[in-house]
Parts: sequence; structure tokens; C-alpha cells
Amino acid sequence: MAALGDQSEEQAMAAQPKPQNRPISNIVIVVAMQTEALPIVNRFQLTEDPDTPFPQGVPWVRYQGTYKDLNISLIWPGKDPTLGVDSVGTISSALVTYAAIQALQPDLIINAGTAGGFKAKGASIGDVFIVSDCAFHDRRIPIPVFDLYGVGLRKAFVAPNLVKELNLKVGKLSTGDSLDMTQQDESSIIANDATVKDMEA
Repeated sequence: MAALGDQSEEQAMAAQPKPQNRPISNIVIVVAMQTEALPIVNRFQLTEDPDTPFPQGVPWVRYQGTYKDLNISLIWPGKDPTLGVDSVGTISSALVTYAAIQALQPDLIINAGTAGGFKAKGASIGDVFIVSDCAFHDRRIPIPVFDLYGVGLRKAFVAPNLVKELNLKVGKLSTGDSLDMTQQDESSIIANDATVKDMEA
């Protein structure tokens, strides 16, 4: 299976999002679980939007408010209507993020939450990481070119000032839809050179 390192430098640079010279005033924070969302909601004194901009019938929740000159919307995919658990995973995250982009037109999207870290790659409990690269470890398509599509390598926006000001660590992230780690997943995570693993990136 193709991994992060299998792309040429030119391909990786072409995939890098282009910086924009405009002020950031509208931020969307996407969080997978209610227990992850509530501390942020409380810290920024956000309130639940009773007139959500999302399609009728979806469990998605929007909290909104302002902090300094920033409009903040925290989006949580809500609870599964049948099982009552948080709607975790890449599919819920992708859907709610797309809907938030369409409805709210954010200048910046922050995918925040808890992730597993690998001690062998320098991660420790409580570390906060800014992601440099993101790839899937469980989309296995063993056909030439489709294998690269399955890995789905994406560069994240570089944020050197944020890293410096907050003394954050930078690392590659591997994402997938399972909490456990099969041997195949582990091999892909290692091939992706990941420091952290999550289920929503």
C-alpha cells in the first residue's frame, strides 16, 4: 500500500493549501464528541443555536458566540438517533464539516479533539499537536493509483506562529473509522509515519 512518503515532493507541494491574505473573522470548530465539545462551549460561553442552519432531521448541533472579534461556531455531529451514542468517525465528520462550510462560509476550520499518540514518535499523554499531514490507514485499495487515492494524503495548513506562540508539537496524523488497531492498520500507520491517530480527520 502506498504511504505518505511515496508521493513526490512536487505532488506534496501541489496538495498544500495555498495561504490566503485575508483576515480571519469566522471560525468553525468541528468536534466529534459532546464531552470534547462542552469544555470549549463553556470556555468561550457559546450558546446552542435553536435555528440550526443544517437540514431538518439531522442530529447535528451548532453552538455559537463571539470571542474578541471572532465569530465562533462549534459544530458537534450529535448523538446517533437510534443508539444514542456520539456520531463519531470520518463519515459523520465529513458530512457535518461540508454542511458547515456551505451554511457558514468559515474563514478557518479547526478539527479539534482527542487522539491517540505514539510514544515511539515522541507523543506523550496531554500533548497538543498541530497536524502537518493527514492520511487514512484503513482505506485499502490495492490497485495502482487507487492505492494513493485510498491513503488520501493531505497537507494541513502550516501555522508556524501558532506552533511557536503556544509551544505546540507538530506531527503527521493517520485517521480511520475504528478505535482499535488491526495489524494491517498498524502497518499503514507506520507507513504513514504518523505520530497521532484519530477517527475524524
